Amino acid sequence: MKAVVTVIGHDQVGIVAKVSQKLAELKVNITDISQTLMHGDFTMMLMGEWDDSAVNFETVKEGLESLGKETGLDIHIQRQELFDAIQKL
Repeated sequence: MKAVVTVIGHDQVGIVAKVSQKLAELKVNITDISQTLMHGDFTMMLMGEWDDSAVNFETVKEGLESLGKETGLDIHIQRQELFDAIQKL
């Protein structure tokens, strides 16, 4: 399974580390990543990939949503197919 993860929020120390750690715990490999600061706000987009016979999409989504609540970040995940279809509209 491939998915696109977006992270947006006020800049704070350790955002990349926290998100990377959570993804590693969920057995998600980061295959591409981009990040930037815009007027004090942090934005990141990454592509993650995992074996969906070992971990399902909902488990990854719930883990990232939980991290978002803990850190005050807006973290969203979309299946790559859905992300690609939306971009074509």
